Amino acid sequence: MKNHEPNPAVGKIVLDRRGLALIEFALSFPLVMVIGGFGIELSNVALTNMKISQYALNLADAASRVGVDVGGGVTQLREADINDVLQGARIQGLPVALGANGRVVLSSLENTKQSYDTVYKQRIHWQRCFGMQSGIDYNSHYGTTPLTAGSTASASNAGSDASTGMGEASNKVNAPKDSGVMFVEINYLYSPIFGNLFISPRIIRYSASMLVRDNRDYTQIQNPSPAATAALCNTYTT
Repeated sequence: MKNHEPNPAVGKIVLDRRGLALIEFALSFPLVMVIGGFGIELSNVALTNMKISQYALNLADAASRVGVDVGGGVTQLREADINDVLQGARIQGLPVALGANGRVVLSSLENTKQSYDTVYKQRIHWQRCFGMQSGIDYNSHYGTTPLTAGSTASASNAGSDASTGMGEASNKVNAPKDSGVMFVEINYLYSPIFGNLFISPRIIRYSASMLVRDNRDYTQIQNPSPAATAALCNTYTT
């Protein structure tokens, strides 16, 4: 009889590690995608919040500086000047489509004694706007004024009372006597990158204010010939 050598494979477990990395990747990929996507979405929300905040601050700063010197250290504000600073905000906001997705309200909060006043009064003398979004969520949350307010130096266009100032109840902004504050509100509709997968669309709100930097004439907004088209708050443009 022929003797046979024992088969070394009998009674042993044979391990095949081929494809192990691929299997591990397939199992972990969904989790990595969820965590990564959520991180990207949160980062984009934070970045958009920062941008909207800066747009509001830059617009308030620009509006506090514009005007034309008419002599005697007095600066007049014109509709063309307001249009210029709003155009600057439009261009700055192009990366987030600010005009299409938001609503920007520029208010002049003034503490003055006009020719028709007997005492100093703080009022929202005028407002100008741009942006396509409309409705209660996008209107000014801190006060409104008639469309023609500030267009003439008459009591009929004096604006709206704002004796308590503008802003959040716990952090109101007030204008010094014989001066004004440029108050900006931006309400922006944020659309998530991944739809509703991680977060839902939301409105980002920011406001900013700056004291007027010069000796501005607060009687009215000037609009010399050729007259500029006022950015009234009943119009919706990008």
